[in-house]
Amino acid sequence: MLTGERVRLRALEPSDSEDMWRWYHDPEVGRWMDGSPPISLAQNIEKGENRPRNTFEEMVLGIEALDDQKLIGYVALGETDFIHGEATVQSIAIGDRSRWGGGYATDALRVICRYAFEEMGLHRLMLWVVADNVAAVRAYTKVGFVEEGRRREAFRARGKRHDFLMMGLLSSELR
Repeated sequence: MLTGERVRLRALEPSDSEDMWRWYHDPEVGRWMDGSPPISLAQNIEKGENRPRNTFEEMVLGIEALDDQKLIGYVALGETDFIHGEATVQSIAIGDRSRWGGGYATDALRVICRYAFEEMGLHRLMLWVVADNVAAVRAYTKVGFVEEGRRREAFRARGKRHDFLMMGLLSSELR
């Protein structure tokens, strides 16, 4: 098990599809995510039933709160390059808005980073984040990520352009 102080990371089950569908359709949860065309609940359930098996190269894990074992979000790690010892945190989201601000994302991020460094033997993780997503940048910084670059006006949301930050974390920097 991948367990932190507040969360446990686990493989997603087909039964998680309804929660995930609700989160994808919540405009506040998806505010800083790349948009996808809407799909029906039935289509999302089918997607969940046919989800690819997690591998060290690409994995999507559910974030479950330890206090009630409820699925509250997900985290994805991928683009793993074992030759150079690096991977990308592709996304992390707390879909259950009642859990926002409770440290769940920060804890989940620490757990996935610890797993990547200690169990997978990686040396470096990177990610892209919208610069104006203050809560996410704060969580990444708490864990030890530092800004390494910027793509100016590379993300569009709600008719406005935003910068993307590239952030990186070395195994020795995990807090």
